[in-house]
Amino acid sequence: MTKKIFIVFGHHNYKSGTSFNAAIRDEFTKCAKDRGFEIDLINLYEEKQIKFWDGNKPDSQILDYRKRMESADIIVIMSDIHNYIMRSIVENFIAHTIAPPFAFSYRKLLFDYGYPVPNKLKGKTVVISSTYGGPSFLYSLIFQQIPRRIKKFVFKYLAGCDVIYMRFYSVLPNMPEKVFEKHMKQVRKTVEKL
Repeated sequence: MTKKIFIVFGHHNYKSGTSFNAAIRDEFTKCAKDRGFEIDLINLYEEKQIKFWDGNKPDSQILDYRKRMESADIIVIMSDIHNYIMRSIVENFIAHTIAPPFAFSYRKLLFDYGYPVPNKLKGKTVVISSTYGGPSFLYSLIFQQIPRRIKKFVFKYLAGCDVIYMRFYSVLPNMPEKVFEKHMKQVRKTVEKL
């Protein structure tokens, strides 16, 4: 049975050859297609801009994204990290799609306290691809882990998904070919796990 992968790509340089993030996306997509996976890819910067999340009912665009996520076996979120969050266009996408009652609901225990109950995405695999530009060891060790842990909480503990990470540190201009190839090897290994 062919697996379906829904890729959400959130980098302003989305054309092939324009960014390291685009290279990750292209390598991931190529390897997945070579394995017989079906790819459903959206480049958020090519899509109609999503309005900022305001708690209102989802419009047809968000309902379409949710339907595509629900029909996928694997969901891939790709973005670089700025100020310890994914790009705002990706964060906004997540705010709209990973929301109750679609992704989860709450079960009340006592007073206003309770716990999340996963819904439509429960059991799906989510691959989170993050690139970080800071070369400082201290930042990599401590602070750059914050976005990863937040996303793990959202996808694993709220939506009930299995989470896999692809993390790329010190992604700076003029990356040596040897380092670039090491990163592409990590992408290929991740696809092999799916």
